[in-house]
Amino acid sequence: WSAAIFACNVEEERYSERVYTIKEGETLELQCLVTGHPRPQIRWTKTAGGASDRESSLHNETLRIQNINRHQGGRYYCKAENGLGSPAIRSIRVDVYYLDDPVITIHQSVGEAKEQFYFERTVFLRCVANSNPPVHYTWRRGREVLSQGSDSGVEIYEPFFTQGETKILKLKNLRPQDYADYTCFSSVRNVCGIEDKSAHFTLSNRTAPPSVKLLLDDPLVVNAGETITLVCVASGGDPHPSLKWMRPDGQQLPRRSVVKGGTLTVPAVAIDDGGVYSCVGSNNVGNPAKKTTTILVRGLRKGRFWITPDPYHNDDNIQIGREVKISCQVEATPPEELQFSWLKNGRPLRSSERMVITHTDTDVSPGTTNLDIIDLKFTDFGTYTCVASLRNGGTPEISIDVNISSTTVPPELTVPRGRSHLIAQEGDTVDLQCLVSGKPKPIILWSRVEESGVAAAATALMPDGSVQTESYDGILRISNVTREMSGTYRCQTSQYNGFNVKPREALIQLVVQFPPAVEPEHTEIRQALGRAFSLTCRLLRAHPARLLRYEWKLGTRLLTVGQFSDQRDDTNYHVRALNREGYGEYTCDITNEAGAGRCTFLVTGKANPPEFYYDTYSALWQSRPRVYGFKLQWTQMEPNAVDRILAYRLGIRQMGQSRWWEQEIPMEGTIQKGELLTYNLTELIKPESYLVRLTPITRYGEGDSTERIITYSGRLPRFLSFNPRTRAALYLTSDPDSCFCDLSGFYMYIETSRPRLEDDTARLLSPTFNSKSSSVSNNPTYCFAFYYHMYGKHIGALNVFLRQKGQAVTDTLVWSLTGNQGDRWRQAKVKIHPTTAFQMVIEGVRGSGIEGDIAIDDVAIEEGECKDPPPNSEYKHALPIRSAVCNTSYIHQCELSHVLHVLPETGSDIILWKCSFLPSGAYEPILVFLKVMFDFMTS
Repeated sequence: WSAAIFACNVEEERYSERVYTIKEGETLELQCLVTGHPRPQIRWTKTAGGASDRESSLHNETLRIQNINRHQGGRYYCKAENGLGSPAIRSIRVDVYYLDDPVITIHQSVGEAKEQFYFERTVFLRCVANSNPPVHYTWRRGREVLSQGSDSGVEIYEPFFTQGETKILKLKNLRPQDYADYTCFSSVRNVCGIEDKSAHFTLSNRTAPPSVKLLLDDPLVVNAGETITLVCVASGGDPHPSLKWMRPDGQQLPRRSVVKGGTLTVPAVAIDDGGVYSCVGSNNVGNPAKKTTTILVRGLRKGRFWITPDPYHNDDNIQIGREVKISCQVEATPPEELQFSWLKNGRPLRSSERMVITHTDTDVSPGTTNLDIIDLKFTDFGTYTCVASLRNGGTPEISIDVNISSTTVPPELTVPRGRSHLIAQEGDTVDLQCLVSGKPKPIILWSRVEESGVAAAATALMPDGSVQTESYDGILRISNVTREMSGTYRCQTSQYNGFNVKPREALIQLVVQFPPAVEPEHTEIRQALGRAFSLTCRLLRAHPARLLRYEWKLGTRLLTVGQFSDQRDDTNYHVRALNREGYGEYTCDITNEAGAGRCTFLVTGKANPPEFYYDTYSALWQSRPRVYGFKLQWTQMEPNAVDRILAYRLGIRQMGQSRWWEQEIPMEGTIQKGELLTYNLTELIKPESYLVRLTPITRYGEGDSTERIITYSGRLPRFLSFNPRTRAALYLTSDPDSCFCDLSGFYMYIETSRPRLEDDTARLLSPTFNSKSSSVSNNPTYCFAFYYHMYGKHIGALNVFLRQKGQAVTDTLVWSLTGNQGDRWRQAKVKIHPTTAFQMVIEGVRGSGIEGDIAIDDVAIEEGECKDPPPNSEYKHALPIRSAVCNTSYIHQCELSHVLHVLPETGSDIILWKCSFLPSGAYEPILVFLKVMFDFMTS
């Protein structure tokens, strides 16, 4: 595994943790290999970053992330649980490798910066590249590689604060030879196949930082709807700077804008497009150059007025002989172009001793004008109009009318009688109303007050999500009201568009009633006859929360009723002994004035579904050519929850067909939780696949069914995984004429060619298995079986160890063989008695030379004593025959039919083949008889 650092998609042990390395942009696949029964459910989680929680389906243990990026690296956890014992958790850290293009920037020391990089100045060339793992830099001047100490005028160093991500080349007191082409190479040493990258810069006596200038007025004042063009040019700098337009605080340029070089064009400019724009020039020398301009789009907004009655006498009423001030306010762009004029009854009004017109300073925004009427007379009643405009036009005027008369009175605000406390139910439409009087009539502002303490109140959001809502008729309508909208609402007069007096306000309390919320809403309870059980319905919340009643029913039959006490938040119903009439749907309704909440319990005697066992070793076997058997294994989910399971109904059908074959599998005795049940399916024809359905049966009737599909992979089941170790090479190879009874043609072997040496070893480690018993007197027996091939002059040794994991890990040799065993596959079976969790270790040892490899195939482990394999001459002889005739013409067009008969006294069989190249006009099948002599294969 030492080569793992030079390749990607590799799992390695690093600093006592498991690390999976992958290149950015590739597809990450993490596989969690699990054992246990019932079949564990897998959940993948990540420690931090983004939407990291991922959950795989029941039998999918692979986490897949396509086009992975650097931010998706981190620690991933695989959690497996099946309800028995504690969940199993394993983690692995994913390290994403990447290398960005390096960037060279040029700087002078502080205090020495000039327009040009003159002679006898110190210059720094800084190279930066983001990477993982840390990047290694190399500098080159022309074709010369620069290194520390190779040139007295050059220093190369990495500042501590950059943590190795920056490499600086310092040129002390520039010399003529320092004006040259410089190249920075960044490298991560080809990890993950990431190639080196480079950046170039030419340093000369003309090298200079950028400077830019704007060819436009500042500020630029335009009318809405016009097209504006901002021009920025580079006025200095070598290399020639690149130009970019930006807005402050990350604001986007207008969507309609077009950028071409240093020219920014905005067609049909809008008021919102106004603001600050910056042109930035950069050439990686010194600091970027920046020039800023402001665009002002002419416009008038937010015209409003208010009346101040007699500011000197603290009177809210307008009276003859007193003073009245009318104020008018408008926001203008640009503010210095804002101008006001006043009209009385449509005629221009000039400032006089009794009619005093004043304006705020044009630098103040928003702009305000005031009309003071001193010693109000009856003839002063009328309509006063404030007109706002811009001196240079370009936008419509804003006119505001204010009526002053004997009926002009300050506003009053009240809530209709009986409407200050409203009660509604969820889903209703509610009108909150405040009556407002006064002339002019002000706008009403609605807001919400949420009590957060005795003396403090916090503003809450309105039902539409806003902080404040305007109303011109004093009515706030809330449709489809919900419980979250309960609370106190405030109505008040607005500050403007009315009198400049203290705002009037009123409060309305809204109470939203809702039916009780309960749990559980729906629950299925499986129960055996004669047992006692209890049902509980819990109240979560309700309004009103008093005078709550409950009612229990079984179907339509009333069982019991009652009322909640202040100390209880749940109600229970008990059944002492369940009879057949007690099966059915129980309901509990908890009610208040707003409605009811219902808990539903389905009490049933149906058995839970069985759970198929997918990890059966040697589940598939061959009884005769093209006819197979399958060991179907399962456990019963919660078998003791209901009556004893009497039998299982087994259904099976070929995929793609509709006909089912069914039979019953009787069960004797009581099934225990986790007990592995077995039934052998026979007469399965390859290559068909089958859908199998299993249904438990009790006195109650049929329970829930479970289905699975049986397919043929062409291999017998193996260990979930093997882990290569230590010094010898271990390979998976394909040679159909060499391996034993494995139609896909794969087996494991050790390669003895150079550079392998005598006594080099390679090991295969199985997953860890949990022994079913730790009692010395009752240790379970397992049979470990495998086929081996040891042929050649220099065969070494094949060893099998039992590794047990107690307080210390121990390896015990349980089987060993050395030397040449002949050119044939042989089977070995080893009986073991583990007392703790254990692994099987298969070790191959290289001999004294290269002639002879050791191979193994068809490794399996089963509980129980080792048994002799069933006689199956057809199966054993088929593959040697295939080897014998593999060079015969047209044999690839033939298909093995079956073994006609066996002649053990002569060691020969008669084999029947069907061949497609025979004459197509034959009326009956023609069989080709091949008599093949071969040695018996013995166990």
